[in-house]
Amino acid sequence: MNRRTRMDALYPRLLVDRFADSFEFYNAVLPALFGARLRKGTPAGPYANWDVEEQAILVLYDRATLAATIGTTDLPAAAPAAQDRVMFACRVSDVDESLAVCLKHGGTVVTGPADRPEWGPGMRTAHLRDPEGHLLELQSY
Repeated sequence: MNRRTRMDALYPRLLVDRFADSFEFYNAVLPALFGARLRKGTPAGPYANWDVEEQAILVLYDRATLAATIGTTDLPAAAPAAQDRVMFACRVSDVDESLAVCLKHGGTVVTGPADRPEWGPGMRTAHLRDPEGHLLELQSY
């Protein structure tokens, strides 16, 4: 493979309505928690991605832009209230400190830090929502 060829494995692409708010949240949180760097994008959107060691870890994409691209603008932008179907799980070195960083930048707590030995030895988690409402789990073990 050519050294200049870039091959990313699977990574989450979050579709967002409030692009600037989501951009500001992740642009503050991802470097602090994972050493990620912004590879492309601005708060104006419609696209931004962050990398760790040249591998994409998260992409934001404007929901309306994608809907126009794939021809779904006539469908509702939001589903009725329901349980979450997707969660962005993030392994961190310190759940409590990582949650504080997320809250400082606009996240909201779902469940505070808690030890979860039933999930595995040394497992500690916290759950929060990003400014767009996506569910995140911070975990250490």
